[in-house]
Order: sequence, then C-alpha cells, then structure tokens
Amino acid sequence: MSLRLRLTLILGSTFIILWSVAAAWMLYDLRAEMMRSLDQRLAASAQMVAGLLVQMPQSSQPAAAERITAQRLGIPDGLTCQVSSLRGEVIARSHPELAEPLDAQQVGFRDQQVDGVSWRSYTVEQHGMRITTADRLDERQTLQSSVLLAAAVPVGVALLGTLLLLWFGVRKGLQPLRRMADALLERGPDSLQPLQLASLPSELRPLQDSQNQLFERIAHALERERRFTGDAAHELRSPLTAIKVHLQVAGMTSGAEATNALAQAEKGADRLQSTLEQLLLLARVEGRQSFEEGAQATALEVARLAIQDTAGAAEGVELQAAATLSERPLGMPPALATVALRNLLDNALRHTAAGTQVQLEITSSGDRVYFKVRDHGPGLADDSMMLLTRRFWRQGTGGGSGLGLAIVDAIVQRCGGQLRFSTGPHGMLVTLELPLLGLYAG
Repeated sequence: MSLRLRLTLILGSTFIILWSVAAAWMLYDLRAEMMRSLDQRLAASAQMVAGLLVQMPQSSQPAAAERITAQRLGIPDGLTCQVSSLRGEVIARSHPELAEPLDAQQVGFRDQQVDGVSWRSYTVEQHGMRITTADRLDERQTLQSSVLLAAAVPVGVALLGTLLLLWFGVRKGLQPLRRMADALLERGPDSLQPLQLASLPSELRPLQDSQNQLFERIAHALERERRFTGDAAHELRSPLTAIKVHLQVAGMTSGAEATNALAQAEKGADRLQSTLEQLLLLARVEGRQSFEEGAQATALEVARLAIQDTAGAAEGVELQAAATLSERPLGMPPALATVALRNLLDNALRHTAAGTQVQLEITSSGDRVYFKVRDHGPGLADDSMMLLTRRFWRQGTGGGSGLGLAIVDAIVQRCGGQLRFSTGPHGMLVTLELPLLGLYAG
C-alpha cells in the first residue's frame, strides 16, 4: 500500500467519522426541533380555535355534528380539529369523513389510532368544551424525511468534496518525498555525493541529513577497505619475498647456512602471521563487529591479562595500582581493553632501555580509568608524535608490524576513550583513558 493511499485512508476515515458524528448530531437535533415545532403548531391551533369559539355569538356557535371549516376557524392545512363536550359528545369537527372521532378524554399531547391511521393530537379544555387538534404521523414522517434529506445532501456533497481535495492535497504534500526518491534513483552505483535538494519541508530535512550521513559512512568504509587492501598488499609483499629468498637459499645450500636460512624463513612466517592477525583485528574493530560476550572485567584484571599476553617477559612490567582504584568493571568488552593495553605494553617493551622496566600505573577518577604506560626509551621528536597511530608507521628500523598503536587508536574511538602521548628526557608516557561501566554505548 502506497504512503499516499495510506494517508488518504487514515485522514479520510477520520473525516468520515467526525462528519458522520456531527451530521447525526445535527440531524437528531433538527428532527427533535421539527417535532417540537409541529407540537407547538398543534397547541397554538387548539388555543386559537378555543379563542375564536368564545368570541363567536351564541347563536352562531356550532350545533352538534356541524362542520367546522378550516377557513372559518383559521386552522392550518394538514390539521384536523374537533370540538366536544366534557361528557365526550362531539359538537363539531373539521373532517366529518373520519369514521371515528378523536379521543379527547386526555388533556395535552398524545398519540392515537383513528381509522387505522396514527395521529398526534393535542387537547385543551376551556369554557366547558374540549378542543382537540391533530395531524397524521405519516405526514409528519414524510415531512421529516424531506427535511432530513435536504439537510443531509449538502453534508454528503461536502464530505465527498473533502475526500477528493484530501486525495490531491496528500499527493501535493508528498511531492518533496517523490523528488528525493527520484534523486536517489538517478544516482549512479558509485555516487556517494550528498543530496542537495532545495525547498524541502522541515520534516524531510532530517531524512536528507541522515541519508547524507549514511553516504559519508559508506564512503569512509570504502576508503578504509581500499586503504586496508593497499596496506596489506604492501606490507605482506616484503615478508613473503623474504621467506621465498630464504627458502631458495636453503635449497641451494647445506649445513649451517641452510639451517640459518630456514630459521630466517620461519621468522618471516611468524612476522607474516602476526601482521595478518593484526590486520584482521584492525578490520574487526573498525568494522564495528561485535566483541560483546557478556563478560566484564575491572581495570586491574585487564592489566594483569595484558601483562600475561605481552610479547616480552612479564617481569619487564612494573604494575602500580592506586589504593583508591575503582572496582567497577570497565564499560567496554574486556577483550578490546586487553588488546589495547597489551599493544601499548609491547610497544613500550620494544623501545625501553635495556635493564629497565616499563611502569604501568592505574588510577581512576569519577567514571573514567587511566592506564599510564611509561618506558625508558629515547623518546620521539614532536613531528613524529603525529605519526604514532598511522598504519604501518615504525620508528626507525624497529621491529613490529606498525599496527599496534593504530589498533589502540581504533579501539579508543570505538569505545569512547582517549589516547594521549607525551615524551621527555626519560622516555615516552602514553595515557589510555577508558570509561567505566555505564558510559559505553558501542
């Protein structure tokens, strides 16, 4: 079902219900008012006849069974009138052709059957006589139907006109949405330029903005994939070439030289495997794949797991936890927090001076926890600090894949943390700030 048809049906049904209720209410009041007016006409006619009879000379008052004409007493057309004594004797009536007289025993309004016809009558008692006026209920019904029909026809026509105008109004109102759909259909499969539609209603601007944000995310995702493919092809080519060369050397030599070549080939394979694992982990983190497994861990537990997983010996890291360290769990998957801290420790162990330890200090404040990793290496120049989280960037000819800090930066951006670097004469200080439970929504 189209949106236009849906809106027309909803709004049309609403209009029909409201108009029907209003019309029924109006017609009910009109019918009640019309019946009241007809009753008032009966009562007024009876009072008028009574007044005329009193004013007539005694000699000219009607004898028994004398016909009273409507013209003589001024009775409106469509009414019948009967004059009777208090004992019930009919003195005169305007329609003597009726086989049965009107029942005048009850004063006021009443419905009665005369000659098989339903009548509405009114009886008034004055000066020793009862004057009864009546009209036929079927004639009343006919008049009522005519009046109600005359009132209902304009209402029906107005309702149909409203529905017709509503159909065209909804069509006109949805034209901006049609323009947006046409603009999307006209785009090429590789077009990720933002939509720029002028004169959009305020209700559709958030839709255009969200669509443009989607295009931007898709463009970033495609760029990330292209960069990932290019980086992977570049970085994997060197280990594969080295492995191939060493294997060729091992095949052409023997003895210690062949053994050394095979050992170098094995190191190249290990480096290749490590690089592939880092690339896959980076793709998972940047691709927003879920790491949620329902597990939770405190900052101290994450630190101990990261120390156990470091490439260097665990005794190379000195752990210092503040006495006031919060025992609340981290507000992020423990696997991501462990990987981020492990990469920082691996990087610090790789660049710290021989015979020194890497210090890992953990503190907390409010809803944040801080991991401070300090090494005793040579530090970095200020222009190199901006390159630390770039993929495959390495300091000098140092080992590693060049992806560790890039992975840490991706985890921090995903989980709402912060990563800060500072250097000094005694080495590099890296501060990893992560949220405690209740703040992470990724």
